[in-house]
Amino acid sequence: MIDQNTIVALATPSGAGAVSIIRMSGKNAINIASEVFQSVSGKDISKQKTHTIHLGTIVEDGKIYDQVLLSIFKNPNSYTGENVVEISCHGSTFIQQQIIQLLLRKGCRMAQAGEFTLRAFLNGKLDLSQAEAVADLISSDNEASHQIAMQQMRGGFSSEISKLREELLNFASLIELELDFAEEDVEFADRTQFHELLNRIEFVLKRLIDSFAVGNVIKNGIPVAIVGEPNVGKSTLLNALLNEERAIVSEIAGTTRDTIEDELVIGGIGFRFIDTAGIRETQDIIEGIGIKKTFEKIDQAQVVLYLFESLKFKVSGSEYITEIEKVKNKYPLKPLIVVINKVDLISENDRLELLQQLKSLNVKQILLSAKNKDGIDELKNQLLSFVNTGALRNNETIVTNTRHYDSLLKALEEIQKVKFGLQANIPSDLMSIDIRQALYYFGEITGEVTNDELLGNIFANFCIGK
Repeated sequence: MIDQNTIVALATPSGAGAVSIIRMSGKNAINIASEVFQSVSGKDISKQKTHTIHLGTIVEDGKIYDQVLLSIFKNPNSYTGENVVEISCHGSTFIQQQIIQLLLRKGCRMAQAGEFTLRAFLNGKLDLSQAEAVADLISSDNEASHQIAMQQMRGGFSSEISKLREELLNFASLIELELDFAEEDVEFADRTQFHELLNRIEFVLKRLIDSFAVGNVIKNGIPVAIVGEPNVGKSTLLNALLNEERAIVSEIAGTTRDTIEDELVIGGIGFRFIDTAGIRETQDIIEGIGIKKTFEKIDQAQVVLYLFESLKFKVSGSEYITEIEKVKNKYPLKPLIVVINKVDLISENDRLELLQQLKSLNVKQILLSAKNKDGIDELKNQLLSFVNTGALRNNETIVTNTRHYDSLLKALEEIQKVKFGLQANIPSDLMSIDIRQALYYFGEITGEVTNDELLGNIFANFCIGK
């Protein structure tokens, strides 16, 4: 499957910058580099040691393209397991393209998306789950997602799966051996130990599957819908949370006619706030579309902030409590925070009275002034409390990849079939079928079982140059 061509790509973001890095990988990478690079000290690049850096110029027929630093990594001690050369040049887009075109003329071809990491996988430098973690690491935009990606890239997840697979494989071999002596009715696999192993595998699989609920929100961010009547301060609250004027604030009801989204990192966890159009009866067609979108966003959100204005709540509290109950009944599984805004306009006694009214609802409630930013930190802490970060703090393995999650579910199903077969004392040849299937799904995660279509789908999502 390994392409023998030498590939080249820009490894740094496209566009002008101080420095750009052009990466080559393949059998002829060092030889091609020696044809276009002239060391200031006159060294022959093809004879230099691995992991060395050299100053010189990129030259073609006496024409100097740039003064560069050239780094050499010889196989197998490189990222891809092949000969790798990295050229650090000045960040002009013109210089980048001139050097890449020169290398193409010398025998390289342009790398495809993720091809460097694909070669690392095919050459045994990374397993498949580690390779996927590289993409997660590149896209991580908060501390939690970065921590999980680093843990997976170091092999925490794959080593746990590989260990279970190896133990299951040992028992599978003994059971397969029994089939060769079927007429003699002997057992090589201790059924008691096998049952204990299956229980342990089932426990680990269930823990990993459960971790996906946390891992998925950490990786993709937690969507939070800010909803309520028009002109209660939803946009002001969004601006206060983000600490910038992101949404238009006006005393005119119905200013926000579409949803506005932005992200904020709280305690290392990403939250995606959605400022929605105010919910009310309206004859305005455009505003009506915005209100329809509001309910769509509530459906998509994992947390709902229901915002009320303190003065209105003081006068019509019972009506608002009815509205809160409707939302609770419609979305019983969604965490709901009732936020009473503009509390700077009411007295301390009125605030206590409002909290007393809300007590019967058994929902989280926060009094704040979005305009003065009072209570914003309390709201942030409340949002963070909805995320179970215990596993993250304890550095446990957390699953974030949907493909891994799907394979774990299928592996668990097969393990449970094996357990049932063991308890029902079914023949070894039938039980071995389910064991093989479980091993197959374990192998799918780490890449011991793979195909071109799977690899194409995974690495197509990588950036070119990685």
